[in-house]
Amino acid sequence: MAWIKTVPYAESSGRLRRLYDRVKGPGDNVDNIMMAHSLRPHSMEGHMALYKNVLHHTGNVVPKWFLEVLGVWVSLLNRCDYCVEHHFAGLSRLLDDPARAQAVRAGLEAAAPNQTGLTDAQIAALDYARKLTEAPASVTEGDMATLRAAGWDDGEILEINQVTAYFAYANRTVLGLGCSTQGDVLGLSPGNSENPDDWSHH
Repeated sequence: MAWIKTVPYAESSGRLRRLYDRVKGPGDNVDNIMMAHSLRPHSMEGHMALYKNVLHHTGNVVPKWFLEVLGVWVSLLNRCDYCVEHHFAGLSRLLDDPARAQAVRAGLEAAAPNQTGLTDAQIAALDYARKLTEAPASVTEGDMATLRAAGWDDGEILEINQVTAYFAYANRTVLGLGCSTQGDVLGLSPGNSENPDDWSHH
């Protein structure tokens, strides 16, 4: 589950139990990435607030399925299998088109965004996410112009930036603490975008 001690749901109490109750899925399942925070519940709270607002908020304009594509892409670049599997499952559920989802994944795994079947604008977003992930100091104001020319407005660019940045954090949380998918239910997410305080996974 993780290389450090974690507190399972059945042994939790107090603030930790209250947070687990907010993030749990069916059968009191708590994702291992969240359980990894169990010795410091306040960091779980911060993680979930960031995750919910960046990926699952009604204020976002970029389609949620494409935000998940960005998450899978960044996680592949960082070699974070945990996040790839979780977010590919979420992406597949949102697309509800297994063939299309597999085509996107195949292109991303080949490090060939132009083979994903995505639009030119979406490929430009993937190119930006790759640059920000692999060489963040090389990003320039010119990259904003490239994204605008592809059709993204500045608010959408911010969303793309924040999802890319969030997955840098999430991937390093997982890889740095040895989280595995053992016991997790893949593809669950806090899908109630209308309520930023609803963190329940379903």
